Amino acid sequence: MLWVKALHIVSVICWFAALFYLPRLFVYHAMSEDTISKERFKTMERKLYRGIATPSMIATIIFGGWTASYAWDYYSGSTWFWIKMALVVLLIGYHHMCAKYMRAFRDDKAVPGHVFFRWFNEFPVLLLIAVVILAVVKQPV
Repeated sequence: MLWVKALHIVSVICWFAALFYLPRLFVYHAMSEDTISKERFKTMERKLYRGIATPSMIATIIFGGWTASYAWDYYSGSTWFWIKMALVVLLIGYHHMCAKYMRAFRDDKAVPGHVFFRWFNEFPVLLLIAVVILAVVKQPV
């Protein structure tokens, strides 16, 4: 069980690293004006999303579910756990919003400006704080 929990934690760290960095790339992409820079950002965003973010998200879900299965009676009856799961659903939605923006950049469609992405980049930080508090303190925030 400890190996599964460790793999869950590693997956979460990798997923959040990608969720922190991808919107930062959007900031720079939205600020770029030359074609070479725009194409470079498209490549970086695609590789980060497909190569790190999505596999890490999938691993987080698998290892998190596996970890919860060891003590399902405890977790299923805990309010903090269900609040944490709701936050994970929000994170999955955020992940998919990143994909939407990545495709818009890829297709050279209109996207919000760099100021929007600076604020957009802060959302997963707030969720991370809440999830960690819930998981460690085991009480609703």
